Amino acid sequence: MRILALYDIHGNADALAAVLADPRAAAPDAVVVGGDVVPGPFADATLALLGRLNMPVHWVRGNGEREVAAAVRGAEPDEDDMARRCAVISAAELGAERSHELGELPLTLELDGVLFCHATPRSDERIMTRLSPAERFADELSGIDAALVVAGHTHQQDDRAVGDLRFLNAGSVGLPYEGDGAARWLWIADGKPELLSTAYDAAAAGRRMLDAGWPDEQSVGAALVDPVEPMVITRIFEERRRELG
Repeated sequence: MRILALYDIHGNADALAAVLADPRAAAPDAVVVGGDVVPGPFADATLALLGRLNMPVHWVRGNGEREVAAAVRGAEPDEDDMARRCAVISAAELGAERSHELGELPLTLELDGVLFCHATPRSDERIMTRLSPAERFADELSGIDAALVVAGHTHQQDDRAVGDLRFLNAGSVGLPYEGDGAARWLWIADGKPELLSTAYDAAAAGRRMLDAGWPDEQSVGAALVDPVEPMVITRIFEERRRELG
């Protein structure tokens, strides 16, 4: 079975279109959308691209979908709550029904012997990075009965052995923190995974997102317009994990 795994698109329709046009991503038997399709500046256009695919599409809920669903009836966020501001914008674009549908997606999905999740099989927001120690991975994945676990959330590809299982971070299609703007994705053929990237005009895509009024200039800049060195972002994620406990 050939599986195309797409994670953390974040409403970047240009990046998604580039990956779908990549010959290496052609003719999968199934597509797995691994969470955080939204929030993003072109949420409706991104969902439309996925909706036009002519093969089975399987969905996993990310923290982004959960936050967009929660934003439908919530109060307006303050200026400092960027995640909430972004969720409110996408909820307004998609409407209550579609937002709630996204929020009700499953936390995990098993397909062809692979366990897909957004952050970890137990949480859609747990931070696991390239710097996370082996002990943290072992604790988080203890009791998981799968040979291969695929996640995203931190927008950086990773590949490591955790006991008897293999843990892969598919990276981010729309906001990759990899230093070059190229869209990241995962191809699995008969259980064998390959981490891949697709180069496109990421800087132009980022500027189009900002020109559309998307407020998260820091993330778009660091991923697309003026990409930041990857380890800088990794350390920021680790610091955020320590703050969250």
